[in-house]
Amino acid sequence: MDPKAPLGFDDIPGTYVFDGRRSRMGYPLNRMSAALNSPTERESFQTDPEAFMDRFGLSPGQREAVRKRDWMSMIQQGGNIYFAYKIGVMDGLSVQEVLAAMTGTTAEDFKQMMSNGGRQPSG
Repeated sequence: MDPKAPLGFDDIPGTYVFDGRRSRMGYPLNRMSAALNSPTERESFQTDPEAFMDRFGLSPGQREAVRKRDWMSMIQQGGNIYFAYKIGVMDGLSVQEVLAAMTGTTAEDFKQMMSNGGRQPSG
């Protein structure tokens, strides 16, 4: 199966299903993010993020997403939100702040949207 071939759910705007294909694509990014559970690894990431990304073999796109803290790009490239958030923790961000950035809004607006029932399926 062509890893870039569209799947039946790929046409749902803003939806990136974490399936086997995306899991394989995101393995280096997710493995790197999971390593941030260790205080030693967190220090390594903070000291030299480029060398840290080298160790885990991130793709050029994944590396750029990490540099820019482009959360949606991380997800699109196979990042799992639970692992990607570990990078946000390194920046002192809350889950709400990361998710707000993914929706293109502020943390306060995101909180209000969720209090009002979340984003509508139509966008």
